[in-house]
Amino acid sequence: MTDTKSTVFDLEALKALSDEEVTARALTDPDNPPLTDEQINEVQRRTPMRPLRFRLGLSQEAFAERFQIPLGTLRDWEQGRKEPDAAAKAYLRVISRIPEAVMDALQRRP
Repeated sequence: MTDTKSTVFDLEALKALSDEEVTARALTDPDNPPLTDEQINEVQRRTPMRPLRFRLGLSQEAFAERFQIPLGTLRDWEQGRKEPDAAAKAYLRVISRIPEAVMDALQRRP
């Protein structure tokens, strides 16, 4: 039988740490090294709508359907295979700022 390592997480102890203590502990975590500036820039470039999608509480499928973006296109953007063009970036900014208005405008009415 193999021993499994169990991690006990004390949320109250974490909340009691200062920002500096949290940063110091994060920097010494061998399982999760800090990202380099290059890695951070790559993540930001590759996932322009993922935080928006999470903020709206939508799956890829729901986001694509609601905002009439082909699902494959959305997946390509999120996975870094393609980058949104200027018009798509502008559309995503509008969705980010006034998602309800965009959803209302796109509703199909008889």
